[in-house]
Amino acid sequence: MEETEKEPIRAASEEVSREFKTLINAEDLDSLKQSQNLILGRLQDSNAVLSHFNDYSEHCFAEVSGDFSRNTRLLRSMKSDLDYIFQKLRSMKSRILATYPDAFPDGSTEVLDRRPDLEMPQ
Repeated sequence: MEETEKEPIRAASEEVSREFKTLINAEDLDSLKQSQNLILGRLQDSNAVLSHFNDYSEHCFAEVSGDFSRNTRLLRSMKSDLDYIFQKLRSMKSRILATYPDAFPDGSTEVLDRRPDLEMPQ
């Protein structure tokens, strides 16, 4: 485009800009800027609080994670011990029933292990 063609376009855009500025109330614009600055300040405060909370949570988790893993190992060991004990009890009960069919009252042999499996999600 030549310079002579650009000049009327520039003048027209400046005129549109001036007319557009008359449509906007300066007080409303200042009020809008003040509200935006207030919101920005609140968001920055919230961000600082959340960052502090995340740091605190990370610190607390680091303190207790060792206890959690140790207790988890202990509980798994206890579960395997109890499973072994229940297996032995079932086999002893079946041997007693084979030798002495009247050793247990009626219905007591039908009771299955009804403990919930804690490793399966519910």
